[in-house]
Amino acid sequence: MGILLRLLTAAGLAADAYVHWQFAPDMAPGPGGSDGTIPGDDLFRAQAVLAAVSGVLVLAWARKWTYAVAFLVAGSAVGALLLYYYVDVGQLGPIPAMHDPAWYTEKTISLIGEGIATLAAATAFLTTPRPSQEHP
Repeated sequence: MGILLRLLTAAGLAADAYVHWQFAPDMAPGPGGSDGTIPGDDLFRAQAVLAAVSGVLVLAWARKWTYAVAFLVAGSAVGALLLYYYVDVGQLGPIPAMHDPAWYTEKTISLIGEGIATLAAATAFLTTPRPSQEHP
């Protein structure tokens, strides 16, 4: 079961990384863009890189800490996607207003990947033994 959780976590994060990287140019700030916020394209690229690195970490080292990182990256992406779909929260500090009430295929792919990665990483975290328990 461990290898399945590892692959599901990494595959979900790969889908997340791919969609965010593809959409990053579309999130570039409009004219002006000097309102003190982090540009949307930078946020999307950062999410893509974090998801990709987390997926590689899980594949390279299936440890509690790598699953915890993967859970945080994927879970926060699910939360942000749903929040910005349902609620127009406006600007949150340096994070620009990113409300997007439209739904499209890529958003579905991202949500499914992030959701699978979140659930698989949480399950793996809870079922992976601590290092001191691995070798009696």
